[in-house]
Amino acid sequence: MYSKLFFARAALVAAGCVATSVVIGGPAQSVPVQPAGSTSVSPAGASVTATSVGSQVLEAGAVTVTCKTLNAKGSVPAAPDNQNANGPVSVQISAPTFSDCETDLAGVDATVTTTGTWAVTVQNGSVITGSLTIPKGGMTIKTSGLASCTTVVAPDGPATIAGTFTNGNPPTINAKNAPAPIKTTGGFGCPTDAKTGTLTGTSALNNVSDPSKPITVGP
Repeated sequence: MYSKLFFARAALVAAGCVATSVVIGGPAQSVPVQPAGSTSVSPAGASVTATSVGSQVLEAGAVTVTCKTLNAKGSVPAAPDNQNANGPVSVQISAPTFSDCETDLAGVDATVTTTGTWAVTVQNGSVITGSLTIPKGGMTIKTSGLASCTTVVAPDGPATIAGTFTNGNPPTINAKNAPAPIKTTGGFGCPTDAKTGTLTGTSALNNVSDPSKPITVGP
């Protein structure tokens, strides 16, 4: 199971995981609404990691924040909870760690911190949906220097970032311009009236219990 995820100065976006781009603005990805059919995630009980291949790019108006690595860990529910006859299955993951972050503007630094238990929720269908759930206040982006702003993602409650899941080795989760609620505080240049950011990113979900058996979503 996704960025590795908002606003700093004009509008900061944050992110997800494998070569992830996080962007504020732009047309949102159309994620189909799946009927509540059966879903299973296998292997049951497998330990997983979500890792980045490439950089996580957080764009904020005039500011671009690039984080070179993103890592999280979790596990597929044990049987029978890895199956749902009438809906999705959730894989809980730890709060992702974003590291080696930098901006494209001289004099502006950025840090991304996360907290709480996150989740990747999948629903089988003709297109497998894969959403990332961020807990209340689960991501904070701070910029300093020319623009000193603090942006909290999911400030009032858990937020769901809609995306798609693709089976493979490793399987991936992709979100494109998926909206997420934010709250920004700070001084001059901070978009304190902005209420929504968007996330674009691709994540890899790796089976660390048995790498020869990729995580698979099916009916």
